[in-house]
Amino acid sequence: MKKLSFLIVSTFLFLSANSYAQDGGKGLLEKTIPEMQLKNTVGEMINTAQLENDGKPIIISFWATWCTPCKKELNAIHDLYIDWQDETGVRLVAVSVDDQRTASRVVPYVDSKAWEYEVLLDPNGDFKRAMGVNNVPHTFLVDGNGNIVYSHNNYAPGDEYELYDHILKLSEKKD
Repeated sequence: MKKLSFLIVSTFLFLSANSYAQDGGKGLLEKTIPEMQLKNTVGEMINTAQLENDGKPIIISFWATWCTPCKKELNAIHDLYIDWQDETGVRLVAVSVDDQRTASRVVPYVDSKAWEYEVLLDPNGDFKRAMGVNNVPHTFLVDGNGNIVYSHNNYAPGDEYELYDHILKLSEKKD
């Protein structure tokens, strides 16, 4: 049994190191946003690789209408978002991973919450997979140069303040 455990751990470490090396040692962080065509809530096509914010940070938050922690996170950020924008110019793009069965719930939910975010729809999960998202909520922070510099999975109350600390650090680097 010890030999089997050793073999499994050794294989995992080898594969992890190998994928790390193939990736230039960066992992997902410090990569740019993959290019995908997604619709927004009014049906316009948006190229994800062209998401920009005049050199200011962008938050990309993957969520779904059926995901309670997702909604809690985006609603908590909503309460602070105007102040965050005033202080840092940050932009939030909420990417719904609702599939064809639940996609019709997205716009009514967003409208009922009066979110100021841009909402994109990823019903086939193509962008989700390209970004390495396994479960939601999953939040990324992109710097003013388009590099992914922070990633956080799941949500607990107060996580929005940790995210904001990272946004502030990016904003301070610009000054």
